[in-house]
Amino acid sequence: MNPELGITMLGLLIVLILLGFPIAFTLIAMAVGFGYYAIGPAIFNLLVQRTFGVMSNQVLIAVPLFLFMGYMVERSNILEKLFRSLQTATSAIPGSLAVASLITCALFATATGIVGAVVTLMGLLALPAMLKAGYDKRIASGVICAGGCLGILIPPSIMLILYGATSGVSVVRLYAAAIGPGLMLAGLYIVYIIIRAWLNPSLAPKPPRPEVPPSYGQIVLDLATSFVPLALLIMAVLGAILFGLATPHEAAAMGAAGAILLAIAYRSFNFTKLKDSVHLTAKSTAMVCWLFVGSWAFSSVFSLLGGHSVIAAWFGGFDLQPWQFLVIAQLIIFLLGWPLEWTEIIVIFVPIFLPLLPVFGVDPLLFGILIALNIQTSFLTPPMAMSAFYLKGVAPKDTDLITIFKGIIPFLGLVFVAMFLVYQFPQIALGLPRLLYG
Repeated sequence: MNPELGITMLGLLIVLILLGFPIAFTLIAMAVGFGYYAIGPAIFNLLVQRTFGVMSNQVLIAVPLFLFMGYMVERSNILEKLFRSLQTATSAIPGSLAVASLITCALFATATGIVGAVVTLMGLLALPAMLKAGYDKRIASGVICAGGCLGILIPPSIMLILYGATSGVSVVRLYAAAIGPGLMLAGLYIVYIIIRAWLNPSLAPKPPRPEVPPSYGQIVLDLATSFVPLALLIMAVLGAILFGLATPHEAAAMGAAGAILLAIAYRSFNFTKLKDSVHLTAKSTAMVCWLFVGSWAFSSVFSLLGGHSVIAAWFGGFDLQPWQFLVIAQLIIFLLGWPLEWTEIIVIFVPIFLPLLPVFGVDPLLFGILIALNIQTSFLTPPMAMSAFYLKGVAPKDTDLITIFKGIIPFLGLVFVAMFLVYQFPQIALGLPRLLYG
């Protein structure tokens, strides 16, 4: 063991990542280089074993299937119809356009799990509608940026699959645990908008009444043809997983097939869209798998060198309480969210904290949900808030980044409120998995 070399290895990795080197292949190169010094040619056998282990991991089979489901739903032309029907159904609520945007974002983000796609499409569809109705630019921008990130947390979340594969926690339990916090966070967003619009109607004016208001039957029909099909697809996938009717990858396959049927039903299915979805799925899956290969090889060498023992001793030297350890861990993950993608945080840095969870008596299931909440902030924290840059790319020219950042800040605060509530009342996350699985 050579702990000093292990810490040097970790520090050098961070420097190379910040310099812009490709993450996956940097991890593999670091593992091979330092591993050869530590254990000699045996490092090559270790790398082959890790590669084979990742590629044959049953849990990761769900990743390309859920990605394909998301890309097909994105191309099914359902978003505009969904937003319009929700806008009509919520017209009596203060801030109805913003509320309809949040519900649309939540449902669409859950179905696709692709933050950039949701923020961009909603920026093209909902932002002009809210600005035309006289909404404050900050409110309109914050709603779309925050709502577009909900798919990271609400199942079927790809982030939770990666955390499950990294930590060994059941993905089924993670999905059950994420439902409560996910709905709570979406609810906090909606309540915040309604209260702001009620206190200051000029921020989110009610849209003018149409000359011929839609009938109750028309509203129901619009919801039945837009909201219900997508909601049923998501509930069918989740229900099959939560109630043990299918494994995550079997349910993901069912969801992928359902997304194709949905695209056919909305007359938007063609070979070009299918080819694009397959290509994007293969590209994203390859990135994830090579990240896992590099991460597992790096973590193995880091442990062999004694790096984990140094970190454990460092934390142990402070005589921390569990809540203090959680605050420090979450703060580190929050700061890492500025320069890094969430996939890199999950597969590279989360494994460093996992051996410390038993030391401080922290449930890895609860830790995973707190991370899922925390990673929302990586898309919402200026100056590196990626959701703001996605929105800026499609927003009107007079909508500057500073305005978008100002709109995001209240929603960022609500994420921290949700994290505090989950820690103070862990039953929000742990209640459903304990009820279903004991």
